Amino acid sequence: MDRRVKPPCVAVIFTSKRLPGNDVDYARVAEEMERLARDQPGFIHVESVRGADGVGITISYWESIEAAHAWGKVPAHQLAQKLGREKFYQWFDLRVAEIRTSRSFTSNE
Repeated sequence: MDRRVKPPCVAVIFTSKRLPGNDVDYARVAEEMERLARDQPGFIHVESVRGADGVGITISYWESIEAAHAWGKVPAHQLAQKLGREKFYQWFDLRVAEIRTSRSFTSNE
C-alpha cells in the first residue's frame, strides 16, 4: 500500500463512534463506499482505523475541495450517510482540511 500523499491536496477527516450491532451491514456498506470512492474523479487515497471502543477515524484524500464535495453528493454515498445517522453511528464529526506539506518515515526493520 502506498500511503504517501503528495500535497497540495484535501483531507476529509471523518471521526465517529459506532453503535453496537449491525456489523455485517456496516462492513458491507463501508466496503462499497471505499470501492465507489476509489472510482471518483480526484480521489487519491483512504485510510481508516477503529478502536475496540467503537471510535474510528477515516481520512480520505482528494485532489481538490471540489472533488471532495462532489463525493459527498454521490447518491449512493448520500444513502450511506443516511444509514450512518439512522443505524451505524452514535455520533460523528466531519472535518475538511487542506494538506500543504507532508513527511513520511519507514523503518527498515
